[in-house]
Amino acid sequence: MPISVAAGLLFLSVDGPHGKHVEELLEYARFGLWWVALGVASSIGLGSGLHTFVLYLGPHIAFFTIKAMQCGRVDLKSVVYDTIKLNRSPTWLPKDCSEFGPPLFFLSSQGVQVPLSSILPQVQVEAILWGLGTALGELPPYFISRAASISGDKMDVTELDASSSENNGVTSNLNHMKRWFLSHAQYLKHSSFTKFDS
Repeated sequence: MPISVAAGLLFLSVDGPHGKHVEELLEYARFGLWWVALGVASSIGLGSGLHTFVLYLGPHIAFFTIKAMQCGRVDLKSVVYDTIKLNRSPTWLPKDCSEFGPPLFFLSSQGVQVPLSSILPQVQVEAILWGLGTALGELPPYFISRAASISGDKMDVTELDASSSENNGVTSNLNHMKRWFLSHAQYLKHSSFTKFDS
């Protein structure tokens, strides 16, 4: 096992003709991890109340649909991972429709009509990865509650009571982390509301 890990690291770090393929593979890995992590973050919430569908996936689908309707074509992405990232917008979003070529779908009196069945395949990978992340984010609470149910423990495992008689180091650290998350969640909510109010 350590030999294969060392060989893999050597393969990734050595320059050569395989470099562009390695970079492409890393881009796909970043893309997958980004959307799965957004799904997990949406599921667990971290106390912020901010849903990553509303912040990332929904706008990505809406922007792509609007651009496809404007340009009359769905082949806007240069690659599959050409999507919304943390500090980057997709390359197709600021481009003019003339850069993509003439519309591929028919014009009607209401403008270009791009069928939904053509748009969905262009955004389904992101949606599936995000959904996978939300499912993964639901697993830890499930296993915790299942373990509590199997053990027959009647205590509420989600409560961290500071006045517990077992105020040992672990309980104290968990209570400290809980207070930190709650205080930062209030800060996030306050800063997001002030940003939208201004």
